[in-house]
Amino acid sequence: MQISSRVQALPVQAYVQNFARKMADPAHPFQQCVASLEVGGESFTYYNPLKLNDPRYERLPFSIRVLLESAVRNCDNFQVHPKDVENILSWEETQTKAVEVPFRPARVILQDFTGVPAVVDFAAMRDAVKRLGGDPSKINPVCPADLVIDHSVQVDVSRSTSIVRNTPNPGGGLRPGQTASRANAAVPAKSCGGAAKGCNICLNTGLPKLEEICPFHQQPTDCQDALKQNQKLEFQRNQERFQFLKWGAKALRNMLIVPPGSGIVHQVNLEYLGRVVFNTNGTLYPDSLVGTDSHTTMINGLGILGWGVGGIEAEAVMLGQAISMVLPQVVGYKITGQLNQLVTSTDVVLTITKHLRQVGVVGKFVEFFGPGVSQLSIADRATISNMCPEYGATVGYFPVDDMSMVYLRQTNRDEKKLVYIEAYLKACNMYRDFNNTDQDPNFSQIVELDLATVVPSVSGPKRPHDRVPVSDMKQDFQQCLANKVGFKGFAIPKEKQSSAIPFTYNDKEYALSHGSVVIAAITSCTNTSNPSVMLGAGLLAKKVVEAGLTVKPYIKTSLSPGSGVVTYYLQESGVTPYLKQLGFDIVGYGCMTCIGNSGPLPEPVAEAVEKGDLVAVGVLSGNRNFEGRIHPLTRANYLASPPLVIAYAIAGTVSIDFETEPLGKTADGKEIFLRDVWPTRAEIQEVERKNVVPAMFKDVYARIQDGNEAWNNLEASDAQLYPWDPKSTYIKSPPFFEEMTAEIPSLQAITDAFALLNLGDSVTTDHISPAGSIARNSPAARYLASKGLTPRDFNSYGSRRGNDAVMSRGTFANIRLLNKFIGKASPKTCHVPSGDTMDVFDAAVRYREEGQSVIILAGKEYGSGSSRDWAAKGPWMQGIRAVIAESYERIHRSNLVGMGIIPLQYLPGETAESLGLTGKERFTIQLADDIQPGQTIDIKVNGEERTFKALVRFDTPVELTYFSHGGILNYMVRRMISA
Repeated sequence: MQISSRVQALPVQAYVQNFARKMADPAHPFQQCVASLEVGGESFTYYNPLKLNDPRYERLPFSIRVLLESAVRNCDNFQVHPKDVENILSWEETQTKAVEVPFRPARVILQDFTGVPAVVDFAAMRDAVKRLGGDPSKINPVCPADLVIDHSVQVDVSRSTSIVRNTPNPGGGLRPGQTASRANAAVPAKSCGGAAKGCNICLNTGLPKLEEICPFHQQPTDCQDALKQNQKLEFQRNQERFQFLKWGAKALRNMLIVPPGSGIVHQVNLEYLGRVVFNTNGTLYPDSLVGTDSHTTMINGLGILGWGVGGIEAEAVMLGQAISMVLPQVVGYKITGQLNQLVTSTDVVLTITKHLRQVGVVGKFVEFFGPGVSQLSIADRATISNMCPEYGATVGYFPVDDMSMVYLRQTNRDEKKLVYIEAYLKACNMYRDFNNTDQDPNFSQIVELDLATVVPSVSGPKRPHDRVPVSDMKQDFQQCLANKVGFKGFAIPKEKQSSAIPFTYNDKEYALSHGSVVIAAITSCTNTSNPSVMLGAGLLAKKVVEAGLTVKPYIKTSLSPGSGVVTYYLQESGVTPYLKQLGFDIVGYGCMTCIGNSGPLPEPVAEAVEKGDLVAVGVLSGNRNFEGRIHPLTRANYLASPPLVIAYAIAGTVSIDFETEPLGKTADGKEIFLRDVWPTRAEIQEVERKNVVPAMFKDVYARIQDGNEAWNNLEASDAQLYPWDPKSTYIKSPPFFEEMTAEIPSLQAITDAFALLNLGDSVTTDHISPAGSIARNSPAARYLASKGLTPRDFNSYGSRRGNDAVMSRGTFANIRLLNKFIGKASPKTCHVPSGDTMDVFDAAVRYREEGQSVIILAGKEYGSGSSRDWAAKGPWMQGIRAVIAESYERIHRSNLVGMGIIPLQYLPGETAESLGLTGKERFTIQLADDIQPGQTIDIKVNGEERTFKALVRFDTPVELTYFSHGGILNYMVRRMISA
């Protein structure tokens, strides 16, 4: 299917007919709320919550008003009942009582890492429905689903068109007459000789000879520029996946596919897909969504309520199910004051992230208000909303206001739609004036930030909420070296903290030490969606190049914008050549380094890091820096604004005090400090005003509708059932429904189970189901090798999420996994009966062969990080039947339930340690047939030796229903058959 030209997707016909029936049905419980609106000569219908004539509505937070409108409009006495409307209206009383309410989002958004397994599940569900005697064509998305392919491209190639070949002067600048160009290469074009070492440039043949420089081995080779080469490699690696997605676009109705090379899902959502208000056959209602990526919350910055859910839960929404959620508390975050001229929106979000982590907002909504909000652009707000998962909230919501309308016009939205959007929201009292305190609703709690207190900051080295003021960076990093191993420690012995490892690169001598920057990436929708920080980076690049400063050639620099609009305004503003001269070439349009698709480091650099056991550093403008995520060899990773990424790249180290130490020196020896070249907000805003215009968005998104040649040339099956290829190592029919029957199974006790793993705090979904490269000595690598693949063809775990055989072997395969059974970071565990140490997957297989059940013990925040359905599917395939943890990340707990895994929680104040559990005991867990949400049960240890109590984290009756069926997908299959 060619990409659809629609911006406003229409539901399938049955959905539209059902919607129209509800609107016309006088028996609808809230028919009295139906209102009409005349705008621009057009007539519209909508449900107006004001017509409930209930004074409580005006006191509700704006985010809760969206939930209320959805409940009123979708009330059908089946999924949504009048009592749900009452519960939401009574939010001030019900917010603390764990009251369950349904929510039906207007649409679903997916990226390809999570979208491929979702489409695989749809294909497998069609097979299951057919096997059980149903009609497989019923398995389709019911509400609009948009899938953006953005997670597959890697930074295989960087700096391919701008290689610095000269020796920098002691201050880092170019000597008089020196250039930073490939023209300095003195040898003719040929292979760099790196093919035997897996160099993708050298392995490719048939490309035009451009006499470029291999970015890995720094020798001339036959290659194209970085952008084209990375996109070419993306299609070579992912052809099967992309063909499968095209099948899904053909076979599954009501699904839009945005082809690879178009941009990052959340930025495309913000700039193009976001509707703000839906218009379905003349009926208006708020745009809202759930997405299979935790940073779906970015759209909250535009006034669209949305958040991340597991792929499993998203599939249920796509099939017409309401989300069952506990009515949340809403923290009001009051913003006042104005930003300092030298501060960026990235500094603001890192400050807010740390602040809200300290406040504690997990499971809550955060809604921003106060006069300071009006000082923030939509791009600034979207940056803050994007990092909502990092501060732990469900949403970080900015209601629609005048600034929202300015942004919609700037991004070339249809003016006719803007007229009815504004009129509708004002009619429903959903349109905000942040300077009008009379509009301030009631909140569960209010916290405040004065923008004037924000200072330039980074976050790291291992967590996004560990903010460090730039002024303290040098001291903080040195302290991290000395600290014991932890989130802020590496335990480097004092005598080794000043180690320097020499290496030769491009025939020149360099040295790496602790704190040396080896990756500097301007990446991620968090920042690339924001013209102010991107143009700020460009202006900084211009100033430092004019001062004669440069970046050391071995540092892997890259620029991966979130959409083609960024390229457009960087070029128009004239800063692109300066970025290129510093090595920040555009390497692709996708998430790239932010999700671990950073590609290989130059071999001499990798060898030096490993030889010295160095704490090498990655600096990126991303939203996550969990250990092992960015690159296996960067033990420290810092989140920073795009200008600071450039600053640390020029410095070559994070162990620098920018206040007292210069970035470098000019040719005549003058010291250049960061303050000398840092652009002010006023400078940036002037360039933005001139160069970021609606015509750019119109041009870019007109072309996005056409796809690209490589995508359009892909052939895909037209069959209703997917023709699985047994030889494929990318797409495989999963075993989720193989033993499923039409009848609901009875509950089975977990008897004398072993702990497969004994884990500590903050085990992320990256630890559970890594998305990055597949290690050559891993179970997944052995499987792929058995299929005839060589390491260069392994690709990443994220790209192989359509193959359960790879993903089950990749579960708990993160090299930074800290398992108490092993006592060090390793993807290993102990097979308790024998005492053997082995890969986690191999141990799971051994337990299964022995007929033993397995569970997991964990600490606080189990499953934090990206929403990742394979972090639940993988454990299910390894035979894990329950997890006992101190606390859970919201989405991951939901995903465990969705796969039929029991989430259990220690009682407050209790831990495995306080209970004297080593993890080598055997555990018996029995759920009663009449189990209720939030019930406490007894867990037996070593038979009848002792017991302890745990909370069963089925939080709603709907979750219990899903679990009783063996998971949400099984429930949906049985529902389709019975229908």
